[in-house]
Parts: sequence; structure tokens; C-alpha cells
Amino acid sequence: MTEAYSDFAQVYDTFMDETPYEEWCDYLIKLLEKHRVEEQNESDTGVISENLRQERNTILDLGCGTGTLTELLAGRGYDMIGVDNAQEMLQIAMDKRERSGLDILYLMQDMRSFELYGAVGAVISVCDSVNYLLTEEDVTKTFRLVDNYLLPEGLFIFDFNTVYKYEVVIGDATIAENREECSFIWDNYYHEKEQINEYDLTVFVREDSGKELYRRFQETHYQRGYQLAQMRACVERAGLRFVEAVDADTHGEVTDASQRIYIVARKA
Repeated sequence: MTEAYSDFAQVYDTFMDETPYEEWCDYLIKLLEKHRVEEQNESDTGVISENLRQERNTILDLGCGTGTLTELLAGRGYDMIGVDNAQEMLQIAMDKRERSGLDILYLMQDMRSFELYGAVGAVISVCDSVNYLLTEEDVTKTFRLVDNYLLPEGLFIFDFNTVYKYEVVIGDATIAENREECSFIWDNYYHEKEQINEYDLTVFVREDSGKELYRRFQETHYQRGYQLAQMRACVERAGLRFVEAVDADTHGEVTDASQRIYIVARKA
């Protein structure tokens, strides 16, 4: 898993401004509510301790990036923890937290070795964060940590880009976008044997100098596509219980042409 989103972090939100984060937030909450079971470990009077209630309301956003979704969920009443291994992305997330005043804990950690101070009621990981794990061993290792920090019956909801998306839809394609303050060129190269998509980003950012000057920088990212069967096997090897898979675009059944898939799993 290579370090990514260093220089690109400063323009990430600009190029993601059409991403439907609000819709993602609504759908994640819908999934959480759908699969939440009745509170366990109630006392004879049916009163849940305040500590347990708070733990069940705590969500870990694994691979939180610049914290846009983390902020939305915090605004909906969840106690949020954000984990990411890109310092530049987390700095932007913390700047957002300072402006919003929301109580969010951010930790700079690799998802393959993250540590929390206690258990959480749910873990989410969206926007293809899991695809940065390039081997099934790393996926399983990460999922075991998720299982370790979930409360009993806690939920794990994540998405991933499929082999079909990388191989057929964006593989070996060039995507470019021009904005007034910045522009980017995104070259994709799909490596079929490894199921890995390499994309080379070239970004031009306008300098605040009053002149028509742009700074150019490049980054290379690697993501691996997975089949649903592969990802389900990783979930089960980690000790989690597979609950359902949903096409992330249609919210219907997964098909051979699904580009991004949600998986819901539960701590056994």
C-alpha cells in the first residue's frame, strides 16, 4: 500500500465537488438503521448504561480522507472517529473540524495496523479506500482489526471498486478536467494479471502570485480491483459474518456489470 494524496490533497475537494456525499451519508444511515439489532446487554429494567449507549453510537470512518463524510455523519448525531494515513488529507479534515466545531477524533494511522482506544458500534469505509489494499492478505488483516474493535453485533459497511470497473470502464483511459484555479490529467493503466489499476495524476495549480503561473506536480496511485467472491472470502476469513452486498449505484442486486459494491458485515 503506497502513500498517496500528498500534493493532490490540496485540490482533492475541488475535483470531488460533484461527489454525492449527502446521498452517500443518507444511504449509509439507512443501511445502519436497517441492520441494527435490538440493544444487547440491557439490564433487568431495560436501561442501557450511558457508556454502552455512547459506544454503540460511535462510528469509525476508515480511510476518512479530508473528512467530508465524517463531518456529515457527525452532524447527524454520530460520535465520529476518522483514520487515514495521509497527513495532508487529515490536516484538511482537521481544518474543517475547526470551522464546524464538531467533536471528531482524527488519527493518522495505516488501516492495516490501526489502533483505537475502545470498541465502536460501526465501522465504515467508502470511496474505494479498501482498493488501496493490493493483496487479499492485507484486506483480511485490516478486516480482522475491524472485527477486533467492533462491539458485539457491530456493523462494518464498506465499498470497493470491481475488476469490471477497472478492466472495462476506466482501464487504459485518460480523464482530464480543467478548472479556473487548477486542472488535472488522469492516465489509467490496467494490469490484468495483478488486477491492479495504476493511475498517474498530473495536476496544475494556479499560484497566488497575481500572475498566470501554475505549479505542476505528479503522483502515482495504485488500486486493486476485487470480485465480490474475493471480498466476501476476506470478510469471512477475518471472522466477520457476511450480511449482504448491494450495487452502490443502483442500490439493487449486484450484477456482473456492477462497478462499485457495498458490503455489509457484522461482528459474529
